[in-house]
Amino acid sequence: MRTHHPALLLSTAALLAVTGCTGEPEADGGPTPVATTPTAAPAPTATGPAEAAGVPPEPTGDKRAIYLATLRGIDPELLDGGEDQAVGRGRDQCAAMKDERDPTKRVAQVEQRFTGPGHPDGFGPTKSALILATVQANICPTY
Repeated sequence: MRTHHPALLLSTAALLAVTGCTGEPEADGGPTPVATTPTAAPAPTATGPAEAAGVPPEPTGDKRAIYLATLRGIDPELLDGGEDQAVGRGRDQCAAMKDERDPTKRVAQVEQRFTGPGHPDGFGPTKSALILATVQANICPTY
């Protein structure tokens, strides 16, 4: 029986959230970091029902590009439904986890939300933890 170590997964997710890096293979086989730059979050402005429900605004510019590139690095299938769908799933994940503080439950939410043709039941806890770190670092860093 295969067991997963939640502490290891959470440590990895936390590390990635802090450093904002994932790896894609280089020609020599080493990882190519995709860095996120910490920026101050804009002051929250609840101007519509989405913001009031905890859905953050769509990432734009570099934030959007970094988010999508990082997801592609985790698994290209994450973008099979299109970039807008990947961004929408990330924003929905932020809303779902705004009041959920249990990291294990957050990873489980990601596993249910981020699916693909080859992964109808999600991408597994390891990739889900990486996806969670990417969402949190690029879409809702204050959650």
